[in-house]
Amino acid sequence: MKWMRFRVRTRTDAEDILISFMEDIGLYGAQIEDNVPLTASEKEQMFVDILPEGPADDGTAVLNFFLEETEDGRLVVDDEICTPEEVRDRMLAKIDEIRAFSDVGEGTVSIDETEDIDWINNWKQYFHQFWIDDILVIPSWEKPEKVMENGHEKEPRLVFHIDPGTAFGTGMHETTQLCIRELQKYIGPDTVLLDVGTGSGILALLALKLGIRSAVGTDLDPCALPAIEDNCAANGVDPALFTVILGNLIDDPAVQAQVGEGCYDVVLANILPDVLIPLTPQAVRCMKPGAVYITSGILLERAQSVKDAMLDAGLEIVSVADQGEWCCVVGRKAL
Repeated sequence: MKWMRFRVRTRTDAEDILISFMEDIGLYGAQIEDNVPLTASEKEQMFVDILPEGPADDGTAVLNFFLEETEDGRLVVDDEICTPEEVRDRMLAKIDEIRAFSDVGEGTVSIDETEDIDWINNWKQYFHQFWIDDILVIPSWEKPEKVMENGHEKEPRLVFHIDPGTAFGTGMHETTQLCIRELQKYIGPDTVLLDVGTGSGILALLALKLGIRSAVGTDLDPCALPAIEDNCAANGVDPALFTVILGNLIDDPAVQAQVGEGCYDVVLANILPDVLIPLTPQAVRCMKPGAVYITSGILLERAQSVKDAMLDAGLEIVSVADQGEWCCVVGRKAL
């Protein structure tokens, strides 16, 4: 299957009106490329390991529209057969209409052909097996590769199978690896764990495979539920040991009631500092006396703000570990 891509160069403040006008001629589902910063609400709903810093917003944008090609290279637009050039001419006519009352910027339309697009599975090409110390993390579509260390084949203490699905979180990012290393210091057979922003469940599931009693995860994304269900099955983890609650622990009383108070030996949160800071009082409320709070997703220059939030909430700072430009701050609740 081949697709024709139409790229419209425009301005960020003209995106919505352009998309609306393109729908009039049968083009739907625009892919937007711009550098507009995410809002706080949008950041809370992103479930990658960490959000990278992007370039500064310059006010420009590109809208991509995709149409599937027929065998003879033509396109179907609202049940009408068209050539790519005819579609481009219609798009340019709509852009000229908009110019009468709005600045669309460059307003050009380019055409190129792309091969079969598997929107759901394309990300798999970027995710391969890797090691976190003596833990091998591997996706379901790969077989373990032999790794030599000091002249001997490296044997994993634990093999962890993870398919992120659409609730992202693979463990590849430094922030998650920092969490895993710290987590192993504080868990045992009686540990009850809370993983805030659990995503694909990698931290809680690893803890369960390492033998903790039970885990609770919270997340805003409904896609977390099937991803965690699949990852439980892939790792032989009893799903009854892992409760997942959808919603925001920071300000949702229903979620707060479900999570409970004073129930957890370890609370994990691998989230951006702008979320970690308001989350901390709720995390402390959930912790047993003597429990630890493991936070990551923190650039080194933001570490002090997270430490201050922990101190303000009555926690003792136990440790600060770093990897690359990221750090993990661990606090403890008084007995």
